[in-house]
Amino acid sequence: MDNSFIETMVLTFKLASVTTLILLIIGIPIASFLAFSKMRFKAIFETIVSMPLVLPPSVLGFYLLIAFSPVSTIGAFLKENGINLAFSFEGLVIGSVLFSLPFMVHPVQSALSQIPSNIFEASYTLGKSKLKTMLRVVLPMVKHGLISGMVLAFAHTVGEFGVILMIGGNIPGETRVASIAIYDEVESLNYALAHQYALSLFVVTFSILLLVYTLNKKSLQGLSR
Repeated sequence: MDNSFIETMVLTFKLASVTTLILLIIGIPIASFLAFSKMRFKAIFETIVSMPLVLPPSVLGFYLLIAFSPVSTIGAFLKENGINLAFSFEGLVIGSVLFSLPFMVHPVQSALSQIPSNIFEASYTLGKSKLKTMLRVVLPMVKHGLISGMVLAFAHTVGEFGVILMIGGNIPGETRVASIAIYDEVESLNYALAHQYALSLFVVTFSILLLVYTLNKKSLQGLSR
C-alpha cells in the first residue's frame, strides 16, 4: 500500500477525531443552552448554530481564509504571535469544528429536550448541584443523543471538502485529507487510487453509521422495557 495513501487516511481520521472531541466538549453546553434556555433571542443562537447545514461550505471557507490571512485584524494578530492558521492542520480543525457543529448539537439538544423537568427538581432536592446533575443524571439519560452526535460529527468531518479546500489546500502530510485526495486523483485521471480513497471512506462511514443505528435501537429497546 502506498505510503502517501496511509499518510492521507491517517490525517483524515486524525482531523475527524480531534474535531469530534472538541465538539463533544463545547457541544454539550451549547445543546443544554438551546434545550433549556428561555432567553428571548434564543432563536438567533439556534440560527447561527444551524447555518452550516444550509450555508455552502465555500462561503464559510472563504471567510475563514480571509480571517486567517495576515491582511485581516485577526490574522495579523495571530501572525505577530507566531500562529499561522491558513493552510495548516490547526486551521482545518477550526473550520471543521464550525462546519460540523450542528451535527453534534442537534442530536444532543433533541435528547435533552425530552427529559422531564421533574428529573432536575428531584436531583436538586437530593442535594446535587447543577454540574453533578448534568454529569451523573442527565448525560447518562441522553447517551443515545451523544453517540449520534459524535458519530455524525465524525462522519461529516471525514467527508468534508469545500471548507478544507478553501482554508487548507492540498499539502501532503499537513492538509491533504481523503476528500481532497479523491478530487486531486480524479483530476490527474488516476481513477484507481481515487477509487481506493473513495471505497475506504465509503466502508468506514457506512460501518460507523450502521454501528450507531444499531446501538441506538438497542438503547431505545432497553428504555421501553
